[in-house]
Amino acid sequence: MTEAVRLTRLSNGLTVVSEAMPRVETVSIGAYVHAGTRDETGAENGASHFLEHMAFKGTEKRDAASIAREIENVGGHLNAYTAREQTAYYAKVLKEDMPLAADIIGDILTHSTFIPEELERERGVILQEIGQANDTPDDIIFDHFQSTAFPDQPMGRPTLGTEQSIAGMGREVLTGYMRRHYGPSRMVVAAAGALEHEHLVGLVERHFADLPVVSPTPSEVARYGGGEFREERELDQVHVVLGFEGPAVATPMHYPTMLLSTLLGGGMSSRLFQEIREKRGLVYSIYSFAQPFRDGGLFAIYAGTGEAQAAELVPVALEELRRVQQDVTEDELARAKAQLRASVLMSLESTGSRCEQLARQIQVHGRLIPVEETKAKIAAVTVEQVQQAAAMIFRSRPTLAALGPAGKVPGLPAIAEKLAA
Repeated sequence: MTEAVRLTRLSNGLTVVSEAMPRVETVSIGAYVHAGTRDETGAENGASHFLEHMAFKGTEKRDAASIAREIENVGGHLNAYTAREQTAYYAKVLKEDMPLAADIIGDILTHSTFIPEELERERGVILQEIGQANDTPDDIIFDHFQSTAFPDQPMGRPTLGTEQSIAGMGREVLTGYMRRHYGPSRMVVAAAGALEHEHLVGLVERHFADLPVVSPTPSEVARYGGGEFREERELDQVHVVLGFEGPAVATPMHYPTMLLSTLLGGGMSSRLFQEIREKRGLVYSIYSFAQPFRDGGLFAIYAGTGEAQAAELVPVALEELRRVQQDVTEDELARAKAQLRASVLMSLESTGSRCEQLARQIQVHGRLIPVEETKAKIAAVTVEQVQQAAAMIFRSRPTLAALGPAGKVPGLPAIAEKLAA
């Protein structure tokens, strides 16, 4: 941990972490709750995201309009997001307005009122959001992929919830979920920018003092299943996600897997982009991604292609997955390392990104990870380790999700046979 990065654990168990960036004029500050979609029961599906919406709809001393006006009166931005393992509430403001940002975030997390009229209004907004996602094939395909990869368990449920779960979710469900998870032991307040750590700690002690002590139920262990999902729709393109079980974030295979994703489908020089788009013209968009969780992960490829090209697309992609298990060059690994290293270093220039990284490191690894350690781990990855990661991942049971005119997309038996060849 450098002198610029400071960490304090308050007496109530709340962690406060900051990074001083004296050359900037702004501060990003956020409260990162160590709970998300995977912590919801079936009846609570969508509660994390519903809470994210309701947090901005009024507190004991601010109504929804006041929350928006106060932050925008100083030119700041206030937002939130929900993920499978985390819910975040964050703001970016000029350095002199950090006290206001801390006040507002603390207020919405400790004194939200959940007024019934606002709750019903926001329920309608979320139902519209779900409808919009259902009408966006290159968005909803990832929900189908996730639910197929992790069937019948919290990790596979949609972050937005379903129309049924949101329509029936009462105020007591939201407040009960919040009481179980929104406590000091489940939260990190992180800030980055032009700040002093002691000042930040004082603000957090003042504005987050009313967080309740919580005793959350442990998350259900993620159980990868795999399988196949298809939905025929009248679309111009078929949207395909082909994935496999990947490693968890805190494992020795994490960085080999990230580099595998980069060289396979992480940019215009990647194998999939060059072979499938540039040489064959089968797609406009194709990429791979690695998504590690605390106790498991996913590795997947997304592509959107025309109906006529669908039959050729998957076999060509599978050939690249087969080849990368035996054939990775030092040159392409060096290029992937440069891309990943640059991504890490460029993210350090963003106060918001740095904020998020600090919180995530504490919640996943239990410690702050120096940038030099990350760079060293990337540099240490060998060709053999990338090939081992590829062999481990691509020999797991595949998960296929296809949406659109998907009749020509090969099925799971053909995919498994090709990868075994």
